[in-house]
Amino acid sequence: MGHRVRKHVLPAVLVVAAFTMSACSTNSSGTSTKSPSNAPAADSSAAALQGSIAFNDDKLAELRDKIKAALAGKDLSKVDNAVVVNVVSAYWDAAKTGAEKGASELGVKSTFQEPPTQDVTLQLSMINTLVSQGITGFSVSAIQPSAMGSAVSAATARGVNILPIDGPMQQYQSDAPVYLGTPNYAAGQQAGKAMAQMLPNGGDVALLTGSLTATNATQRIAGFKDAIKDTKIKVFQVYNDNGDAGKALQNASAAMQADPNLKAFYTVWSYDGPSAGQAVQSAGKSGKVQILADDAEPKTLQMLKSGVIQAMVLQQPYQQGYMAEYILTAMKVLGKDATMALLKPYLESDGYTLSSGIGVVTAADLDAYNAKLASFGLASS
Repeated sequence: MGHRVRKHVLPAVLVVAAFTMSACSTNSSGTSTKSPSNAPAADSSAAALQGSIAFNDDKLAELRDKIKAALAGKDLSKVDNAVVVNVVSAYWDAAKTGAEKGASELGVKSTFQEPPTQDVTLQLSMINTLVSQGITGFSVSAIQPSAMGSAVSAATARGVNILPIDGPMQQYQSDAPVYLGTPNYAAGQQAGKAMAQMLPNGGDVALLTGSLTATNATQRIAGFKDAIKDTKIKVFQVYNDNGDAGKALQNASAAMQADPNLKAFYTVWSYDGPSAGQAVQSAGKSGKVQILADDAEPKTLQMLKSGVIQAMVLQQPYQQGYMAEYILTAMKVLGKDATMALLKPYLESDGYTLSSGIGVVTAADLDAYNAKLASFGLASS
């Protein structure tokens, strides 16, 4: 099967002392107070959800500046980074934009690649080819972390630095010592707490996900389930679509048919939210079956505004692409130990995770969130 790969070699620019980045500026958190006037009727408890779009931007901006200072005056001409994600998605467009921005600021080369489907063999082939072509480091959202062993070993043997993004790969921590992305269990917990506010009287919830093996998915689902343990909410079923938005739509429709009393969906992967929204609309249940969606694809934003989706639990793929360029460049130029020393004060309590932040957005927060996206040069995240 052929595949579409977008490959970008970014132009070099000088790193200047006067550098600033508006995309990492502080944004205020929003608070949901009411549903939009054109929204379908829904449980009024959804309007009580409090949104937050601060993410972890301030700390990441501080870390970026420290890395910049450490790199000042160093030769970056041999740096050749790559970003390899897990599937073509609007979610990853934000990471691509971030990687381009970071590489441009540093004046280093970078390549962005994405398989059209969640094909483990194809992703591994992409990585092995990039390593053989002489890249100095790559960030990766692994489709199946357990399958990455040979690729990690081959890359490490050639001195290529590895940075997991989006989903951790702790089994390879000796070779890839830091994970840049969402603390996925915490994100799932936040989603579970939000769902408890949306359904104060409990009810059945169906989960839609693109994988039952990817660490980011399993951790988010685990966090969600743990957060609702002491509530009257029950997980009716977890539906896997294997990265196929069309299958996600079928799963959402099947869930409502199988459980006429279904109260809500929690959608784990970015395209699952719009798929659930489409199914709910087709069934004439907008507002009656609520949706809490991870990530903010364009259709998700539209459905949030119209009231089909009640809230979004958001990651920061832009920061995953942007900060990856700084971290991989530092590992190549300063060395892994010196880079980890810079990162250490910013890591989570596990000593492994560099959080790109978690946000919650409701309809009341949309203006502030859209302003944040615009500061990144994005229409969605």
